[in-house]
Amino acid sequence: MGSNCRSAIATLVERQTRYCLLVGLPDGHRAELVAAALIKTIQTLPAHLRRSLTWDQGMEMMRHSEIKLATDLDIYFCDPHSPWQRGSNENTNGLLRQYFPKGTDLKQHSQEHLAAVAAELNGRPRKTLGWATPAEAMARLLSDPEQPIVATTD
Repeated sequence: MGSNCRSAIATLVERQTRYCLLVGLPDGHRAELVAAALIKTIQTLPAHLRRSLTWDQGMEMMRHSEIKLATDLDIYFCDPHSPWQRGSNENTNGLLRQYFPKGTDLKQHSQEHLAAVAAELNGRPRKTLGWATPAEAMARLLSDPEQPIVATTD
């Protein structure tokens, strides 16, 4: 959420690879704005990456049925006050604070800038991926969907 909750960034994080997409919501996070932005972004993804979406209990997902119909995506909701059920997404949101501190007016950041920030995050090695980057893990997933993404347990 941006300053005074007047703007926002939606984060989509692929669970296996930790690859993220940032979706600008410069006019706020009303349900109709979130639905339109998510539908537009999700429809750009390859079909085999569009299996499910897990969201929190916010009012911004009131139009989840529209997203499901437009994208053929199963949508799940976390239990209230259970951020660990969306751990990869919560971690990504924490990383975004390095780029967009609390109180930032997110309206001033274009979708192109958000894409550049996402590219930077997707280029950062992750311990959970055996020090591969999310971009490398996503490339492996796209080239061979049956190949498991190697993760460490250290």
